[in-house]
Amino acid sequence: MVSFRMNSRHRKTLAAIFERPTRADLRWTGIEALFVALGAEISEGSGSRIRVALNGVRAVFHRPHPERITDKGAVVSVRRFLETAEVKP
Repeated sequence: MVSFRMNSRHRKTLAAIFERPTRADLRWTGIEALFVALGAEISEGSGSRIRVALNGVRAVFHRPHPERITDKGAVVSVRRFLETAEVKP
């Protein structure tokens, strides 16, 4: 279920995550902002890890560093997480 707090930037990020072929130019900060807009609970893990809980689904992601751009593999993981949490564009 999509939260009412999503603005146009969040909707664009969500659509980009679900694009085929998978994009490799998404900023991680935009993905985290989308998680927050969807109502996810985010907690810091060790190092660059973050734990995300949304609609009863939990996942652990690694913030990209030193780059700010998320690689294709991470975008695919985020897409699977959102699909499992029943979030679609």
